[in-house]
Amino acid sequence: MSGALACRCPRCGRGKLYAGLLTVAPRCSECGLDFAPLDTGDGPTGFVVLILGAIVVGLAFLVEVLFAPPFWVHAVLWVPVVIGGAILMMRPMKAWMIAQHYRHVTPVIPS
Repeated sequence: MSGALACRCPRCGRGKLYAGLLTVAPRCSECGLDFAPLDTGDGPTGFVVLILGAIVVGLAFLVEVLFAPPFWVHAVLWVPVVIGGAILMMRPMKAWMIAQHYRHVTPVIPS
């Protein structure tokens, strides 16, 4: 989990996992692990949408019940929270899923 939060290689924990904002590097710069077979597809996006959606809907409901603001306040308040939250959650979620894929699906090949 700590390697995923740091966005590091799941095998050595030192090499960078990303080449860009969400672009996974072709291989680890330290141990040479090929990241191509560890593709996560749309899994991280689905988890981020479900988790962030539950949090934002709960908070929006709470704000509505406690303060009853007009609609525009909700739009101004929650749009940046959703966009910022999605950006902040996507990298570690994708790294976590790559680490889980490496740990549980990748076969161990004896050297």
